[in-house]
Amino acid sequence: MSDSKEYILNRMFVVFGLMLLIPLVIGLQILRIQVLEGSQLRSLWSQQAMDVIPIPAQRGLILDNNGRELVGNTVTYTVAVDPHFPNFTADDMRTFTRRLASLTGATPGSYQQRIRSAHPRSRYIVLERNLGAEATEELRELGMRAVILEEQYRRRYNYDNLASHVVGYVNHELRGMSGLESSYNTMLSGVDGQRQVRRDRSGRIRAYVGAPRRLPQQGHTLVTTIDAHIQAIAEEELRKGVQRALARRGSIIVMDPRTGAIKAMASWPDFNPNAPASSPPENRRNTVISDMIEPGSTFKLVTAVAAVENGLVDFDELFDTGDGRRLISGQMMRDHDPLGVINFRQAIQKSSNIATSEVAGRLSSDMLYQYARNMGFGSQTYVDLPGEEAGRLRKPYQWSAVSKPWISIGYEVQVNLLQMAQAYAAFANDGMLMRPYVVDRVVDERGRTVHQNRPEAIRRAMRPETIEKLRPVFESVVSDSGTAGIARIDGFSIAGKTGTAQKFIDGRYRARYVASFAGFFPSEDPRYVALVMIDEPRLSYYGGFIAGPVFRNVTMRLIGLDNYLHLAASTDDSEIPMAVVPEIRGMHRDEARAVLGDYRIRHRFTGEGDYVVALTPEPGEQIMRTDPLRVTLSHTIAADTTRISDSHAAIPDVRGMSMRKASAWLRQSGFDVEMVGSGTVYAQFPLAGQQYRTGQTVTIRGRARDLPTILSHRGR
Repeated sequence: MSDSKEYILNRMFVVFGLMLLIPLVIGLQILRIQVLEGSQLRSLWSQQAMDVIPIPAQRGLILDNNGRELVGNTVTYTVAVDPHFPNFTADDMRTFTRRLASLTGATPGSYQQRIRSAHPRSRYIVLERNLGAEATEELRELGMRAVILEEQYRRRYNYDNLASHVVGYVNHELRGMSGLESSYNTMLSGVDGQRQVRRDRSGRIRAYVGAPRRLPQQGHTLVTTIDAHIQAIAEEELRKGVQRALARRGSIIVMDPRTGAIKAMASWPDFNPNAPASSPPENRRNTVISDMIEPGSTFKLVTAVAAVENGLVDFDELFDTGDGRRLISGQMMRDHDPLGVINFRQAIQKSSNIATSEVAGRLSSDMLYQYARNMGFGSQTYVDLPGEEAGRLRKPYQWSAVSKPWISIGYEVQVNLLQMAQAYAAFANDGMLMRPYVVDRVVDERGRTVHQNRPEAIRRAMRPETIEKLRPVFESVVSDSGTAGIARIDGFSIAGKTGTAQKFIDGRYRARYVASFAGFFPSEDPRYVALVMIDEPRLSYYGGFIAGPVFRNVTMRLIGLDNYLHLAASTDDSEIPMAVVPEIRGMHRDEARAVLGDYRIRHRFTGEGDYVVALTPEPGEQIMRTDPLRVTLSHTIAADTTRISDSHAAIPDVRGMSMRKASAWLRQSGFDVEMVGSGTVYAQFPLAGQQYRTGQTVTIRGRARDLPTILSHRGR
């Protein structure tokens, strides 16, 4: 019994001894942590509590050549809540959800249900995304620290579908997916900054005073060669042309042949870059550069240049095309109509396949191939847009016995539409082939140019004397006797060529067609080259009938907007019964009267005031000289500004206006005005199109001018 007691006591002493050792061990551990390793552990904790979060860079703008903001940015906010934040009561929650619901149109109960259904320990519950700045500011006024407001940038395409295939679109990460957004993605993106923050025990980010930060490098701005007015005209007329022809789709391009600058480029159907997923993928494809077609008769330019330049054809030489059919190496070649005996001029004018192929027979295969290559076919144009196809031009050793005659009329060769426009631009530019481009320059956030695209001559594709001989021939195409008579404009010189080609589908030519027209104007001093393509029209398949009217309507409207084109029309216009309405909206009535008098357009003013606000018919439309143009006046001018916020606006272009009108326009846009001189504005600072804080001063300088100066600015 005593042994048992002794055993129990010994065990108790051991247990008590161990219990006394535990505080001693804990004390020694505390001493080690606090004294021996304290500084090292505190440094490690500090490092682990630190974190770095990005400061997003703002993506660069995309402007047209007049400074209009095609693509910009908008700030939106994500609204979240931490329901476990200290002192955030149920009453606070109800107040917050009621205020949020009043801003969004939702119900407070829907937000409260979302909070209740979240994980019980969740401290970040998103309630709204893409909330506007004004609504966000109202939430900030609540002063609730449990409400989390996170800023983010979204891309804003100010004119929706306008130039959608050129500017492209971005994904949810603001990375360019097509168009300029893709090809200039690096320059547009900028470089994100960084800031150092602390994380508390709950993982929440806390800023602290004096935290190191690196500011972001904002994205660069693209100033394009696109003219928003010309782009809008081209898109509208293309859409009407496709619908009129009951066609599958269509494309159009307008270029400056002297520089290669693209003024407009469009495909229809198009898409809205603000919501790209709402359109099918084929509508988002830029068919001007990504689709290859057999061009048909527009390719006859190559054959004509090669033959004339090498003295292998005489303009008055006769060709017997018979009944419009000819068997060539076992394949039947046809003309659209029996043309009988025609000369070379008529062969181009009336687009004879038989006569053209006979002329091509005098060329060696190598010669025809080389002229096609010289004009840019078979290789990319290297335009600064993504997704360009190089086309298909086989080498002569790959040709069959029938290849040369068929290539001479635009078959067995595939091109993209930009290549064809580039070739006709060379014809219009004294034979010099220019590289097409869309971006004129890239500027940084301070307005300094960091990259400039200058006109780049690739090669001489044909001699100027060849062009002098052939230009009248291609002008005759756009006449009552030519295949593009419907594209003719009285008193205005146009040169061009129609094209109609069957489509090669699944190994054979089908009864589906591509109708096209390529031309330039004014033909004696070309300012624009335009190419129109209508794919699978059902109304008709002739290029002159289907694509010609689109070309004509675009040209007519450009004449109404471009002062130089107006002056390029026939000087003896007193015999022409029709006139094109010029752009005089925004002008003072006295200036408008002088311009309309010069155009010999009868007019009648209606309304009260001194400034033109509307015209009937609209600028660019035709009017009989005997019918009065209705000019509506008002006391105020509608300013054409593009605001990026309530505090900034784009400065309008007031050069060429009277000082009084310019001052009124600028003040209505929200700017103060400093006037130096009198008469007509010849200079302004800052320049037009720049984003400027409203309330700041814009300086305009004026001087007296005579009537020719007035006319040189009347298209503004």
